[in-house]
Amino acid sequence: MALLNPPGSRRRPQHLWRWAVLAVAALYFLVPMAASVVFTVDVPGQGITFDAYTQIFSTAGFTSSLVLSLELAAATIAITLLLLVPATVALRLGAPRLRPVVEVVCSLPLVVPPIAFVAGIGTVLKWGPDYLSRTPLFETFVAIQNPGFPFVLVLAYVVMALPFAYRALDAGLRAIDVRTLVEAARSCGASWPQALFQAVLPNLRGALLNASFLTLAMVLGEFSVAQLLGFQPFAVWIVNISGSQAQLSVAVSVLSLLVTWALLLALAVLGGRSARTSAAKG
Repeated sequence: MALLNPPGSRRRPQHLWRWAVLAVAALYFLVPMAASVVFTVDVPGQGITFDAYTQIFSTAGFTSSLVLSLELAAATIAITLLLLVPATVALRLGAPRLRPVVEVVCSLPLVVPPIAFVAGIGTVLKWGPDYLSRTPLFETFVAIQNPGFPFVLVLAYVVMALPFAYRALDAGLRAIDVRTLVEAARSCGASWPQALFQAVLPNLRGALLNASFLTLAMVLGEFSVAQLLGFQPFAVWIVNISGSQAQLSVAVSVLSLLVTWALLLALAVLGGRSARTSAAKG
């Protein structure tokens, strides 16, 4: 019977199915991408031209909206990591029974529709000046809505990024023995902050990069919250110019997608290097 069913005959169908799935996935992503590129470079009556790409950096609003989105992303990443890293480490060390509760709380943004979420934010922003005009909090309500840097978007993005960042950090913490690392650092005389920064965080480099990249991608692509609150980061700017300059907006979308893929490849390279470095030190 072993001769009738050699091991290679079982592996071949599985190997073929894997390649088939990869081919279908590649077509699903690459065909729309190729169609978008053709739309941006093929101008009726002119032939192939790259004017849509050369005009990107000189178009009004491109630089300011992109810089605003990057600033919002940096602030969102910093606040999200400052909130989640100590919380997830504390759950692992001192309160593992609360982990399901924190997981449910961090997953709530996936359940609440963005329209309902931004409607609640808008209601609070409209309610604040009416009831807090004679208190110091009124200035806070005005400051967080500054069009130059709308901090209210950072607060909203932190909430929206919780499910992705928490999953990435939780997966990283599952891969290491946090308790042993902290106890070893403490036995060497390190304080709790030193144990966190010098023993735990270096082993979470890949997870931190994953959480940061997911948050960055979410901020750069988020549209509904910023649009309904009346601000114009990068995603809103792309939609606003799509009506008058369709090719330019598609070219910007293609370029942003390529930049996102480049960041993903860089993340994979950095994660692989950190893993090899940790293994070499071990």
